[in-house]
Amino acid sequence: MTNPNLPPVVYLPTAAHPRNSENAVELRQLDDGRKALLAYSALDRLVKCCGDHQPWALVDTEHLPALYAAQPYDVIYLDYDLPEHLRHQPA
Repeated sequence: MTNPNLPPVVYLPTAAHPRNSENAVELRQLDDGRKALLAYSALDRLVKCCGDHQPWALVDTEHLPALYAAQPYDVIYLDYDLPEHLRHQPA
């Protein structure tokens, strides 16, 4: 599942300590029960929107269907400003 309006590469928030490589990307549960993939068009936007302590991965947009197959999501939010209380804190 992808969006033709996405840039050729995106920065994706990842888990600090993933259980395995297939669930390394952080999906966010929305209030209505859907799962959201947060994607950022530039590294400085990821840091601004997710905080200094957010692990990340650079992913070619063409690889999003494989990510979707491993970790299904319902919607993609581009450059979403994550609320402060949901951001990673220093270890």
